[in-house]
Amino acid sequence: MNHELIEITGLTKAYDNGNIAVNNISLTLPRGKIIGLLGPNGSGKTTLIKMMNGLLTPTQGSIRINGESVGVGTKAQVSYLPDRTYLSGNDRISDVLEYFCDFYPDFSLEKSREMLKTLGIDPSARMRTLSKGTREKVQLILVMSRKAKLYILDEPIAGVDPAARDYILRTIINNYNPEASVLISTHLIGDIEQVLDEVIFMRYGYLVLYTSVDNIRQEQGKSVDAYFREVFAC
Repeated sequence: MNHELIEITGLTKAYDNGNIAVNNISLTLPRGKIIGLLGPNGSGKTTLIKMMNGLLTPTQGSIRINGESVGVGTKAQVSYLPDRTYLSGNDRISDVLEYFCDFYPDFSLEKSREMLKTLGIDPSARMRTLSKGTREKVQLILVMSRKAKLYILDEPIAGVDPAARDYILRTIINNYNPEASVLISTHLIGDIEQVLDEVIFMRYGYLVLYTSVDNIRQEQGKSVDAYFREVFAC
């Protein structure tokens, strides 16, 4: 099996108004890593994520996931948590679990029910009755209950309390397939860097840095959060 999971080559996304959201990025990411996708607002992170999910078409360049070009085949291999809720408020959690079970062959109904039980979340509850933190947990459970090759999480801990953040991080660590990788986009670097193996820095659509967390700590003598602030002067 090829050790590399994601191969991005000369990737560019330009919009009609001439705005270049992602600018000629080439990047190869391995299996078995938790990788932080970091950058200020407008750096191109969400555009990159959407192209990896096949939701946007590149202007130039290519993305291959597990040896396949992004398309129908890769959708079955990527488990994606967007930054906004996509579940109907009228749905019961149990109904959503059944939907996922029907839609994704790699979805584990047993695993999702176990995680709900651990959290004391009632499967019969409707989504609209849940707090923001609980909705975030339910959505993460749905994503992490799949046996995917790549998990992409866009701002998974934004707007939730510290206890919910701790649970989300533990869930990410304990439930992803060790032959897969997790790509996490976040602004809350200090809260999440403890789980990261590698980091990608982006700015204005460009790749600024791709390295391991250990390299930053050893070579720069700083935490990822502190080094990010230095690089981006924020």
